[in-house]
Amino acid sequence: MNKTVKIILGIVALILLVFVLKYFKDANSKSIEDFKVEEPFYTSINTKAVATGKLNPEEEIELKPQISGIVDEIFVEEGDLVKKGDLIAKIRVVPNEQSLVSASSRIKSEQLGYNNAKVLFDRNKALFEKGVISQQDFENSELAFNQSKETLAQAQNDYKIIKQGSISGGSAANTSIVAQIPGTILEIPVREGDQVIQSNNFNDGTTIATIADMSLMIFEGKVDEAEIGKLKEGKEIKVVLGAINDKEFPATLTFLAPKGIEENGAVQFTIKADVKLDSLTNIRAGYSANAEIDIEAKDSVLAIREALLQYNRITEKPFVEIQQEDGKFKKENVELGLSDGINVEIVEGVKEGDKIKVWNKASKDNEDEEEK
Repeated sequence: MNKTVKIILGIVALILLVFVLKYFKDANSKSIEDFKVEEPFYTSINTKAVATGKLNPEEEIELKPQISGIVDEIFVEEGDLVKKGDLIAKIRVVPNEQSLVSASSRIKSEQLGYNNAKVLFDRNKALFEKGVISQQDFENSELAFNQSKETLAQAQNDYKIIKQGSISGGSAANTSIVAQIPGTILEIPVREGDQVIQSNNFNDGTTIATIADMSLMIFEGKVDEAEIGKLKEGKEIKVVLGAINDKEFPATLTFLAPKGIEENGAVQFTIKADVKLDSLTNIRAGYSANAEIDIEAKDSVLAIREALLQYNRITEKPFVEIQQEDGKFKKENVELGLSDGINVEIVEGVKEGDKIKVWNKASKDNEDEEEK
């Protein structure tokens, strides 16, 4: 019985040994992994900077009232074309009751002073003609009379302004909102019946309407600090609108901000450019836009795909693996030049005709063997 068990165990051990030996043999007999290779080529490389921003009118103004009151009537709508001097809206004056009563009381007070001054003047005039008083006394009474007359007129004018908005009865410019420039009505943030506040030294005032000349548009965007130093005013760029992707508009850089603003950990600089539009395209203010700016360009340079590069983990220097005559690959450090994110210029380390390892892709034959 024991002999039979030993024989069975021996056979099992022999079978296992055969399987182990076959496994190692198959593993060692596998062909060396074969990688695809690519050769360097000559091409043109153009580096670009992209600035994100929007399209705004170069000339845009806000119309504000010179008096406080109620919007009585609006004569235009958003999108209307207007000329300089066109009537936009009318303001109805709603006088402050306390100011009105105070102005009325001042008129009565000045009227009393005027009446008294007139009586004294008439009296002194008669006495002066009879030679009873001196000329100086007469001139003093005349001066007091004229001053009282002027003060009364001023009080009456103040009362009219408080009550009507103007001395002429409300038809003057400060109750009529007119266009200051020719252009398009972009926005009317108020409606008839809304209360508005006048523009003064302490308050910006209520905006009645916004007008802009839509024929003169500028691009306002931001670029990274790494690119701002490569730009100059007067440089030609291209602007692509988010709403019109199939068309590019030429533009000229007119402004580069001298100071950057930190946004999300990166310093951004504002740029502005005059955009040349055509009459066939319907442009609206506030369109999102991207500006494509050519930074540097080179023609007919030796280049490889940037995906072929590998980097030393310690020195972080780039290198490629070049296939030798025996089929093995040798690491070669390379010096890089211009890059557009897809192709990169090779300054040193690779020559024309070299076969560079595509390190993340095996050859087709090797792939087929692995599938089998």
